Amino acid sequence: MSGRANSAESGGGAQANAPLTERGARTREKVLVAAREVFEERGFPDTRVAHIAHRAQVAYGSFYTYFPSKEAVFLEVADRLFAEMTDRGGVPASGASPAARIRRSNRSYYEGYLRNAKMMAIVEQVATFNEEFQELRRKHRATSITRTAGAIRRWQRDGLVPDDLDAEMTARALAAMIDHSLYLWIVQGDDTPDTQRLLDTLDALTHRALGLPDS
Repeated sequence: MSGRANSAESGGGAQANAPLTERGARTREKVLVAAREVFEERGFPDTRVAHIAHRAQVAYGSFYTYFPSKEAVFLEVADRLFAEMTDRGGVPASGASPAARIRRSNRSYYEGYLRNAKMMAIVEQVATFNEEFQELRRKHRATSITRTAGAIRRWQRDGLVPDDLDAEMTARALAAMIDHSLYLWIVQGDDTPDTQRLLDTLDALTHRALGLPDS
């Protein structure tokens, strides 16, 4: 199944791009909130536009005023999710030590993953078959990796990280380690002894992979 295939529930797509009134914007937001709730409860394949419309308390046809398909509303829900997950607002400023930045970054990501655990499980499900979603995911991942690679290059210029490390590939490898570890721990319920040990271990592995001290 491809995200570019026509949805059986598509319709009224031309209206979805029309300018919204203030009331329309509120209704659209209500549809988005309802869509996330239903996706989390039913999963992506079993969710229908009718379920979302019912939860949002809008007419079935009104859904198509705002979104051309179930796939479209899912993409926007996921886009918001990824933006929140990769937000670094709580990470210390660049003047902080690498260890402090890594520690806060890992915990910020963990906290976001924990808040969004149900949706992250759906994300993994949809990533196996929807091409548009895969592209959206790649875009957000690339943004996060570019930011991490930039930090690694700065630390290399400061003599803190070995020059022979490829900054981008290192950023990709570390992101994969952290992301998959949290997926197994939070979504799959892996038998990790406790969260603090897991996060401390991810910190230590990151520091040592970069050749940084643990503190």
